[in-house]
Amino acid sequence: MKVIFQQDVKGQGKKGEVKEVSEGYARNFLLKKGLAKVATEGNVKMQAAHEKSEEKRKEQEFEDAKRLAEVVEQTTITIKAKAGEGGRLFGAVSSKQIADELKKTNLKIDKRKLTLDEPIRTLGYTNVPVKLHHDVTATLKVHVVEE
Repeated sequence: MKVIFQQDVKGQGKKGEVKEVSEGYARNFLLKKGLAKVATEGNVKMQAAHEKSEEKRKEQEFEDAKRLAEVVEQTTITIKAKAGEGGRLFGAVSSKQIADELKKTNLKIDKRKLTLDEPIRTLGYTNVPVKLHHDVTATLKVHVVEE
């Protein structure tokens, strides 16, 4: 029996794949649990249309990330922090503080997308990588000044 997988099934197939499986396995397990549906002509066409729209959505997401990356590259944010001798901060500037400052400039970027290895602990300019998409990474300039 030919089925279209609705989810990944270990050892059988990935989501969206059309495969031939035994009839008992399909009826008693795959169809019953909603892991697959019968590969009729209409279902195959619907699956192809769904894959096409999914591809279009991913392409649009990538284009949006590239546009946002251009804006982020040109943005410099300033954060005030208390500092001691030698430009060392009392505490540190975290990714949450950077994300909050970005919200004030109408750029809504989640703090988890800011890939800081460790918090900023010195005054001055720091380049912070921002992962906007799995193929798009931008660099944000953060200027830490003394309060």
